[in-house]
Amino acid sequence: METTQAMGEGLTFEKVWAALMETREQMKETDRIVKENAQQMKETDKRVGELTNRFGEVVEHMVVPNLVAKFRELGFEFEQSNHGKVIKSVKHNISTEVDAFLENGDKVMAVETKTKVKTGDIDDHIERMEKLRRYADLHDDKRKYLGAIAGVVFGDIEKTYAFKKGFYVIEPSGDTFNITEPTGSYHPHEW
Repeated sequence: METTQAMGEGLTFEKVWAALMETREQMKETDRIVKENAQQMKETDKRVGELTNRFGEVVEHMVVPNLVAKFRELGFEFEQSNHGKVIKSVKHNISTEVDAFLENGDKVMAVETKTKVKTGDIDDHIERMEKLRRYADLHDDKRKYLGAIAGVVFGDIEKTYAFKKGFYVIEPSGDTFNITEPTGSYHPHEW
């Protein structure tokens, strides 16, 4: 009984209330720190994204100017080369951008450039090619549309997937780059 009475005297409403208020303040401080860290992470993610985009632009500027000559080695004679070509039809809900757009009277080569190619990038380029075909059909453009993926880093899985989907693969080789046509059981896809 004496122990119970001593505990009862030591634990008062004021002490409990003070402990709760202190805990509340600690929770507010923890919440503030978590929000600060989240903001810092968001800033870091933004900066990393900007850096990745810049690196991708460097890849574009290294590859695109030499594409016409490299494709000529494969038998293509492209008369025009456009960088960052935008295709848009609000009326038909078509909107896309092509990193490199090579064309002549009967063929178009749409090239997507990436730093590190992922299978999702290849799927995105398929969608882009389908949009380009729809846009071409709207303008009675009967040319054959072909696609290529350029990347600094190409894993074997991604390269095989690109070939399987009918894309040419553009990758570094020494101080230049090579273009490889889908071969074996894989053939260039025409849109």
